[in-house]
Amino acid sequence: MTLNILGAPRRRTMSLWIAAVVTAVIAAAAIAMSPTRAEAVATPVNLGTAADFGVLAGSTVTNTGPTTVERNVGVSPGTAVVGFPPGAVQPPGAIHAADAVALQAQNDLTTAYNQAAGEAADVTYTGDPVELGGQTLSPGVYKVPVRAQITGTLTLNGQGNSSAVWVFQVGSSLTTASASRVLFTNGANPCNVYWQIGSSATLGTNSTFVGNVLALTSITATTGTTVNGRLLARNGAVTLDSNTIFQGECSAVPTTPPATTPPATTPPATTPPATTPPATTPPATTPPATTPPATTPPATTPPGHHDKGEKSNGHGKYDEGKKSDEHGKYDEGKKSDEHGKYDEGKKDSRTDGPSWSW
Repeated sequence: MTLNILGAPRRRTMSLWIAAVVTAVIAAAAIAMSPTRAEAVATPVNLGTAADFGVLAGSTVTNTGPTTVERNVGVSPGTAVVGFPPGAVQPPGAIHAADAVALQAQNDLTTAYNQAAGEAADVTYTGDPVELGGQTLSPGVYKVPVRAQITGTLTLNGQGNSSAVWVFQVGSSLTTASASRVLFTNGANPCNVYWQIGSSATLGTNSTFVGNVLALTSITATTGTTVNGRLLARNGAVTLDSNTIFQGECSAVPTTPPATTPPATTPPATTPPATTPPATTPPATTPPATTPPATTPPATTPPGHHDKGEKSNGHGKYDEGKKSDEHGKYDEGKKSDEHGKYDEGKKDSRTDGPSWSW
């Protein structure tokens, strides 16, 4: 006995048709989400004098914290470079604000930007945004029509060729997540990586980024970002915050950025003050001249002879108060004439009154 169910073949046909449509949609989606690869060769972008800059802006450069920049920092046609110090430009780099050097660098940046944007794409992504994190990319030109982002790690594989080039063409903006990384393997060189950004780029906190950013508008490097490359903005601002920006050597480059020492943390070499004590001349120690007190002994009377207050003549005799003449005789109050005789109070005959004769 055969059971015939009306409409069964029609339902079976419908199911097969639906399955085919779903399969086709899934396949189309997979194709859309996968980048298309063409056979093109990325060529190095000529930065001209812009290569002499670690940071270049169109309107202003603003820094917060102990940022260090290798090579020049410049702005043109704007005039403001703010935050240096505490930021530091490593010698022989210098700051160029609206001068001829910065103007020429901006002109060369425009040329470089147009060259990067005009290279034929090897890979064209679809979708928005395009996540570059988690991928390992060989050299080439990668086109992102609208927005690109990096979460986690993007690895660039040089395939043993130190001259390999990567050019990323981003139609609108580039955003990297906090702690994201761009790493090199197999001889890749950071000097040969170029990010042409149609609007602005924002590099996440404590992220590690590699390559030369050529942005039409602005670039923001948030706190702690390390850039092995350059931040070059044509029309807008470059904003920095405690960053390290360096170029390294354009040869074999380690996949991990070299350890950097923030400026102003190493104390300057100090020369201790001279410790040689100043020459000291002891004060003169010559004792003051001392004159001994007069030591003339007092007059001494020979023992056994006492003058009882009597005066002594030159012969050691005492006159008991008598006057002595030149012969050592005493007149007992008598007056002496010119012959040494005494008149005992007698008057001279030559005077008035009785005369006396001997």
